[in-house]
Amino acid sequence: MTRNARVLVPALCALLLGLASVLAQVVSFDFMPRGGKTFLLRLLGDSPDVGELRKITETQRDAEEWAKALAPKKGAMSDRELRTLANYLAVNMPLAEGALLEAEKKGDVSAALPQDGQQLAVDQCQFCHALFSGYLAHDREVNGWLATFVTPAHRGIELTEKEKETFARYSAINMPMKIEDVPEELRF
Repeated sequence: MTRNARVLVPALCALLLGLASVLAQVVSFDFMPRGGKTFLLRLLGDSPDVGELRKITETQRDAEEWAKALAPKKGAMSDRELRTLANYLAVNMPLAEGALLEAEKKGDVSAALPQDGQQLAVDQCQFCHALFSGYLAHDREVNGWLATFVTPAHRGIELTEKEKETFARYSAINMPMKIEDVPEELRF
């Protein structure tokens, strides 16, 4: 890679990332399935009990164990939504020591929770390709979604291993979407 390309590629990516965040603010992504963070906050209610949240954020379980533990509390959550939440928790819990306490001090315990799959998709996918044809229409298992991060076009995406796993599990559960469920301006 030439010196100019080494400078131009990161600059172009930064510009595109900035445009993606502007687009995310202008376009509503309410049509997309919600992610685990959203379901966790919904499950805990408008004023989350910090003790209950602390118990969750300090517990390590696999997705199946989380699904069993949460089943009695799931309320109006569908099975797909429960699987989405259970997989989010399996990847992201326990939180780093002190993360919840720091968020409590700032008055927003939700800030301690990592981004979920929907948030990662909105923030990462659309600045390089159409959201529908490049992401929402794909039907892959977890390993198929993880494999996208080793392709040349995706190697430069700076996500942690947990973020990649969160994205892959969310996507495997919630994709593909039907074209008619996606707003026309985001289809191609």
